[in-house]
Amino acid sequence: MSRPTPHAANPARLRGFIGELAALLERSHDESTILEHGAQLLGELVSHDDWLADEFAQPSAERYQQHVLHVDSAQRFSIVSFVWGPGQATPVHDHRVWGLIGMLRGAEEAQAFSRENGQLQERGQAHRLLPGQVEAVSPRIGDIHQVRNAYNDRTSISIHVYGGNIGAVKRAVFLADGSEKPFISGYSNAHLPNIWDLSKESPAP
Repeated sequence: MSRPTPHAANPARLRGFIGELAALLERSHDESTILEHGAQLLGELVSHDDWLADEFAQPSAERYQQHVLHVDSAQRFSIVSFVWGPGQATPVHDHRVWGLIGMLRGAEEAQAFSRENGQLQERGQAHRLLPGQVEAVSPRIGDIHQVRNAYNDRTSISIHVYGGNIGAVKRAVFLADGSEKPFISGYSNAHLPNIWDLSKESPAP
Protein backbone atom coordinates (compact mmCIF):
# COMPACT_ATOMS: atom_id res chain seq x y z
CA MET A 1 0.00 0.00 0.00
CA SER A 2 1.34 3.41 -0.99
CA ARG A 3 0.38 6.19 1.44
CA PRO A 4 2.72 9.14 0.95
CA THR A 5 2.10 12.61 2.29
CA PRO A 6 -0.60 14.02 -0.04
CA HIS A 7 0.77 16.29 -2.74
CA ALA A 8 -0.03 17.32 -6.33
CA ALA A 9 -2.71 15.09 -7.79
CA ASN A 10 -1.90 12.15 -10.04
CA PRO A 11 -5.10 12.09 -12.16
CA ALA A 12 -4.04 8.98 -14.07
CA ARG A 13 -5.18 6.84 -11.13
CA LEU A 14 -8.70 8.27 -11.21
CA ARG A 15 -8.86 8.05 -15.02
CA GLY A 16 -7.83 4.42 -14.85
CA PHE A 17 -10.45 3.64 -12.21
CA ILE A 18 -13.19 5.31 -14.27
CA GLY A 19 -12.24 3.29 -17.33
CA GLU A 20 -12.11 -0.02 -15.46
CA LEU A 21 -15.42 0.60 -13.70
CA ALA A 22 -17.11 1.56 -16.97
CA ALA A 23 -15.78 -1.64 -18.55
CA LEU A 24 -17.10 -3.66 -15.61
CA LEU A 25 -20.57 -2.17 -16.06
CA GLU A 26 -20.44 -2.99 -19.76
CA ARG A 27 -19.67 -6.63 -18.95
CA SER A 28 -22.19 -7.16 -16.17
CA HIS A 29 -25.48 -5.83 -14.87
CA ASP A 30 -25.48 -8.21 -11.90
CA GLU A 31 -25.25 -6.21 -8.67
CA SER A 32 -23.32 -8.90 -6.78
CA THR A 33 -20.68 -8.99 -9.51
CA ILE A 34 -20.49 -5.19 -9.69
CA LEU A 35 -20.06 -4.86 -5.92
CA GLU A 36 -17.47 -7.62 -5.71
CA HIS A 37 -15.27 -6.51 -8.59
CA GLY A 38 -15.99 -2.82 -8.09
CA ALA A 39 -14.78 -3.12 -4.50
CA GLN A 40 -11.49 -4.55 -5.75
CA LEU A 41 -11.07 -1.63 -8.16
CA LEU A 42 -11.95 0.96 -5.53
CA GLY A 43 -9.69 -0.73 -3.01
CA GLU A 44 -6.78 -0.32 -5.40
CA LEU A 45 -7.63 3.35 -5.94
CA VAL A 46 -7.85 4.25 -2.24
CA SER A 47 -4.69 2.29 -1.40
CA HIS A 48 -2.84 5.26 -2.94
CA ASP A 49 -3.20 8.76 -1.54
CA ASP A 50 -1.56 10.77 -4.31
CA TRP A 51 -4.37 11.47 -6.78
CA LEU A 52 -7.10 13.57 -5.12
CA ALA A 53 -6.68 17.28 -5.92
CA ASP A 54 -6.44 19.49 -2.84
CA GLU A 55 -9.51 21.54 -3.79
CA PHE A 56 -11.67 18.41 -3.42
CA ALA A 57 -10.13 17.52 -0.06
CA GLN A 58 -10.96 20.67 1.92
CA PRO A 59 -13.32 20.42 4.91
CA SER A 60 -15.95 22.98 5.88
CA ALA A 61 -16.66 24.02 9.45
CA GLU A 62 -20.38 23.99 8.68
CA ARG A 63 -20.90 20.42 7.44
CA TYR A 64 -19.30 17.52 5.62
CA GLN A 65 -18.57 18.13 1.93
CA GLN A 66 -19.70 15.95 -0.99
CA HIS A 67 -17.53 16.79 -4.01
CA VAL A 68 -18.46 15.12 -7.28
CA LEU A 69 -15.35 13.90 -9.10
CA HIS A 70 -17.01 12.21 -12.07
CA VAL A 71 -20.47 11.33 -13.42
CA ASP A 72 -20.74 8.74 -16.17
CA SER A 73 -22.20 10.19 -19.38
CA ALA A 74 -25.11 7.74 -19.14
CA GLN A 75 -25.39 8.39 -15.36
CA ARG A 76 -24.69 4.73 -14.64
CA PHE A 77 -22.33 5.74 -11.83
CA SER A 78 -20.87 8.72 -10.01
CA ILE A 79 -17.72 9.19 -7.94
CA VAL A 80 -17.65 11.50 -4.94
CA SER A 81 -15.09 12.56 -2.35
CA PHE A 82 -16.65 12.88 1.09
CA VAL A 83 -14.63 15.28 3.23
CA TRP A 84 -15.36 15.05 6.94
CA GLY A 85 -14.33 17.84 9.30
CA PRO A 86 -13.50 16.82 12.88
CA GLY A 87 -16.47 15.07 14.50
CA GLN A 88 -18.86 15.66 11.59
CA ALA A 89 -21.61 13.11 10.92
CA THR A 90 -24.51 12.44 8.58
CA PRO A 91 -28.09 11.91 9.69
CA VAL A 92 -29.44 8.38 9.29
CA HIS A 93 -30.06 8.09 5.54
CA ASP A 94 -30.47 5.72 2.60
CA HIS A 95 -29.13 5.68 -0.98
CA ARG A 96 -31.70 3.89 -3.20
CA VAL A 97 -28.86 2.66 -5.47
CA TRP A 98 -25.83 0.41 -4.94
CA GLY A 99 -22.80 2.09 -3.45
CA LEU A 100 -19.16 1.44 -2.58
CA ILE A 101 -17.30 3.40 0.11
CA GLY A 102 -13.51 3.38 0.13
CA MET A 103 -11.47 5.06 2.88
CA LEU A 104 -8.71 7.29 1.56
CA ARG A 105 -7.54 9.30 4.56
CA GLY A 106 -8.34 9.19 8.28
CA ALA A 107 -11.20 6.91 9.33
CA GLU A 108 -14.97 6.87 9.58
CA GLU A 109 -17.46 4.95 11.69
CA ALA A 110 -20.73 3.64 10.30
CA GLN A 111 -23.80 2.29 12.05
CA ALA A 112 -26.24 0.28 9.92
CA PHE A 113 -30.00 0.46 10.51
CA SER A 114 -33.11 -1.37 9.38
CA ARG A 115 -36.79 -0.44 9.49
CA GLU A 116 -38.98 -2.95 11.27
CA ASN A 117 -42.71 -2.31 11.64
CA GLY A 118 -42.05 1.31 10.80
CA GLN A 119 -39.44 1.66 13.53
CA LEU A 120 -35.74 2.34 13.06
CA GLN A 121 -33.50 -0.36 14.55
CA GLU A 122 -29.71 -0.55 14.79
CA ARG A 123 -28.36 -3.48 12.79
CA GLY A 124 -25.24 -4.95 14.36
CA GLN A 125 -22.53 -2.82 15.91
CA ALA A 126 -20.92 0.30 14.51
CA HIS A 127 -17.71 -0.45 12.63
CA ARG A 128 -14.68 1.57 11.62
CA LEU A 129 -13.42 1.91 8.06
CA LEU A 130 -9.67 2.46 7.71
CA PRO A 131 -7.55 3.68 4.77
CA GLY A 132 -7.56 1.17 1.90
CA GLN A 133 -10.72 -0.59 3.13
CA VAL A 134 -14.00 -0.73 1.17
CA GLU A 135 -17.58 -1.54 2.12
CA ALA A 136 -20.79 -1.82 0.10
CA VAL A 137 -24.39 -0.68 0.49
CA SER A 138 -27.52 -1.26 -1.57
CA PRO A 139 -31.25 -1.73 -1.05
CA ARG A 140 -30.64 -5.48 -1.47
CA ILE A 141 -27.91 -5.94 1.17
CA GLY A 142 -28.62 -3.02 3.51
CA ASP A 143 -29.05 0.61 2.54
CA ILE A 144 -29.70 2.64 5.70
CA HIS A 145 -26.84 3.91 7.83
CA GLN A 146 -25.32 6.81 9.72
CA VAL A 147 -21.68 7.74 9.16
CA ARG A 148 -19.31 9.96 11.12
CA ASN A 149 -15.69 11.03 11.14
CA ALA A 150 -13.96 8.70 13.58
CA TYR A 151 -11.73 11.56 14.70
CA ASN A 152 -12.57 14.74 16.59
CA ASP A 153 -9.24 16.40 15.82
CA ARG A 154 -8.58 15.82 12.12
CA THR A 155 -10.13 15.61 8.66
CA SER A 156 -11.10 12.27 7.14
CA ILE A 157 -11.81 11.59 3.45
CA SER A 158 -13.68 8.70 1.87
CA ILE A 159 -14.31 8.02 -1.81
CA HIS A 160 -17.86 6.93 -2.67
CA VAL A 161 -19.01 5.29 -5.89
CA TYR A 162 -22.74 5.00 -6.58
CA GLY A 163 -24.85 3.27 -9.20
CA GLY A 164 -26.37 6.52 -10.43
CA ASN A 165 -25.91 10.29 -10.29
CA ILE A 166 -26.16 10.32 -6.51
CA GLY A 167 -26.49 14.09 -6.20
CA ALA A 168 -29.77 13.90 -8.14
CA VAL A 169 -31.25 10.74 -6.59
CA LYS A 170 -34.40 11.19 -4.49
CA ARG A 171 -33.50 9.67 -1.12
CA ALA A 172 -34.51 9.97 2.53
CA VAL A 173 -33.17 10.77 5.96
CA PHE A 174 -34.80 8.95 8.87
CA LEU A 175 -35.96 10.38 12.16
CA ALA A 176 -35.78 8.55 15.49
CA ASP A 177 -39.40 7.39 15.18
CA GLY A 178 -38.65 5.74 11.82
CA SER A 179 -40.41 8.35 9.71
CA GLU A 180 -38.57 9.53 6.62
CA LYS A 181 -37.88 12.97 5.21
CA PRO A 182 -37.20 13.12 1.45
CA PHE A 183 -34.05 14.88 0.24
CA ILE A 184 -31.80 15.29 -2.78
CA SER A 185 -28.21 15.84 -1.72
CA GLY A 186 -26.75 17.77 -4.64
CA TYR A 187 -22.98 18.40 -4.57
CA SER A 188 -20.69 20.81 -2.73
CA ASN A 189 -18.55 21.78 -5.73
CA ALA A 190 -19.60 23.86 -8.73
CA HIS A 191 -17.17 22.32 -11.23
CA LEU A 192 -15.54 18.97 -11.96
CA PRO A 193 -11.82 18.24 -11.67
CA ASN A 194 -10.04 18.44 -15.02
CA ILE A 195 -8.47 14.98 -15.14
CA TRP A 196 -8.59 14.67 -18.93
CA ASP A 197 -6.02 17.28 -19.96
CA LEU A 198 -3.25 14.91 -21.00
CA SER A 199 -1.25 17.73 -22.57
CA LYS A 200 0.22 18.56 -19.17
CA GLU A 201 1.38 14.98 -18.70
CA SER A 202 2.68 14.48 -22.25
CA PRO A 203 4.13 17.84 -23.27
CA ALA A 204 5.19 18.37 -26.87
CA PRO A 205 8.95 17.86 -27.42
